Amino acid sequence: MSDVPAIEGRFETARVIGRGVRRAPVFGEGLVVTVLLALLGTSGRVAVPILIQLSIDNGFGGEQVDVGSITRIALIGAGVIVVAAFALRTAATRLGIRAERGLFALRIGLFDHIQRMSLASHNEEKRGSLVSRVTNDIETMTQFFAWGGLTLLLSGTQIIVVGAVMIAYDWRLALIAFVVSAPLVLVLRFVQSRLVVAHRRTRERNAEFLGELSETMAGIETLQAYDAVDGRIHRIGERADAKASAHIRAGIIGAFLFPSGEVFAVFTVVAVIGGGLLLGPGMGLTAGALVGFVFLTYRFLEPIAEFTEVIDLTQSAVASMRRVLAVLDSPIGPPPADSPIALPQGPLSIAFHQVSFGYASREGGEDDEPVLHDVSLFVPAGQHVALVGESGSGKTTMARLIARLADPTIGRVEIGGVSLRDVDNDDLRRRLIVVPQEPFLFSSTIGDNVRFARPDANDQDILETFARLGLSDWLSAMEFGMSTHVGQRGGALSAGERQLVALVRAAIVDPSILILDEATSSVDAVTEVRISRALSILAQGRTTISIAHRLSTAARADRIVVLERGRIAEDGSHAELLNTPSRYRDLHAVWVRSTSL
Repeated sequence: MSDVPAIEGRFETARVIGRGVRRAPVFGEGLVVTVLLALLGTSGRVAVPILIQLSIDNGFGGEQVDVGSITRIALIGAGVIVVAAFALRTAATRLGIRAERGLFALRIGLFDHIQRMSLASHNEEKRGSLVSRVTNDIETMTQFFAWGGLTLLLSGTQIIVVGAVMIAYDWRLALIAFVVSAPLVLVLRFVQSRLVVAHRRTRERNAEFLGELSETMAGIETLQAYDAVDGRIHRIGERADAKASAHIRAGIIGAFLFPSGEVFAVFTVVAVIGGGLLLGPGMGLTAGALVGFVFLTYRFLEPIAEFTEVIDLTQSAVASMRRVLAVLDSPIGPPPADSPIALPQGPLSIAFHQVSFGYASREGGEDDEPVLHDVSLFVPAGQHVALVGESGSGKTTMARLIARLADPTIGRVEIGGVSLRDVDNDDLRRRLIVVPQEPFLFSSTIGDNVRFARPDANDQDILETFARLGLSDWLSAMEFGMSTHVGQRGGALSAGERQLVALVRAAIVDPSILILDEATSSVDAVTEVRISRALSILAQGRTTISIAHRLSTAARADRIVVLERGRIAEDGSHAELLNTPSRYRDLHAVWVRSTSL
């Protein structure tokens, strides 16, 4: 019974590898030919022992050295070794090329899949973990194929070929060699298992050290302000000492590998020579055969140490592949329409029909407590609606459903009278633009960040869009205009300026529907006026949904929808809601008092 988990583990490993090959078929292309070439190349490694045996038995068997015989043997051997070397090189090249192509296909497929995953999946899975799948896990597999895969192929074929030749030479000496060297595998596995743990600890200690160092560098201003630099330096010293100790321990354990192989090699050769002398010529064992067998023994033991090390690397690669496949198995965003219906031209209306929605929980896949409850709402084409409510009331969820970043759990959402489940995703993205609360800018220029939304736009198109939104003065005030670099994630601009760029990026697409999640961070008065003016111009003639955090933004909308605990509590214009007892009037009164302080 104790062997069952190991057998199941091997089957599971085989299944994971099989699934990986199916995901990237290039891994398996021409594998049979590659293995045959490796066998042919490895066969050349047994040529030297065989040639030595033939030279001793045939060239030195008489009273005189048979130079002609030895010469012929040497020439044949040279030819065999050249052919074997060419076969090995070809096998290694084929394996390397297919491995890189397979990993490329897997990496691109993984990245593509992550981009298409639903926002719920992104919320469940830390983005750092997803990045780790594309980087660290793929890199682990790359390391395996760069060295481990080739070693596994060559060492495996060498053990098989040399072992078969040893048995063909003399099964009795082969049995002695196998029995004496068998414990080497156990010793190497024992050392390797501890070495894997030691290396894992070195990575952990290294990560702790780098994390401490990075945090210290980022907080140097605070540390100096509180005169706490010395204490932090002491902590970094402790992390550095732990890192060094872990590396030393791994080095000490690793130092046992080579001498272990050497000791068992000596024991095995001594046993083989002793067995050969006992058998002697009377049992049909020639001097050349014994010498050749000794060389074969070295050839047999040579790959065992590497082979055991590769096993651990293989398991790491399989574990990485399993994590990659887990991401690839996760569902992508809302499924595409089977028979897509084109959206009508012109401004588009928005309709919610008895919509309820809950995010799926991580554990069981069941929906959590619904965020929206039986919401019905109609927004006529061209109307500007502000969604108002406390955090968690469902404003952002409604916006996500309109953009079809998720599908309702119950009910349906329509755009232009067409259910979003029936709309082609590309068609929707051309007609609807979302400007998030914290607009993301790429580390490039202002122009490039606008052009990102419409790659065919030229500089004149971008300048005209800035002018149309009344932002030419702001752009001209920038040091290099459109060529001004925005920094990492737009860090060289203020929060308000990043939103200005995002509004221009939305305007250049000329969408039919605009969804704006208003930034909550404070902006200066001038920038707020620019944002308000640009937003008013951008909203003209198109359906606009604003997630309003400032009630000044809500006041400019044609209509205000107040959400409370996932339900529509109030619906009306700014004037209507202020003139009647309402939740909105209470919120507005609080806002007026807070802004007048």
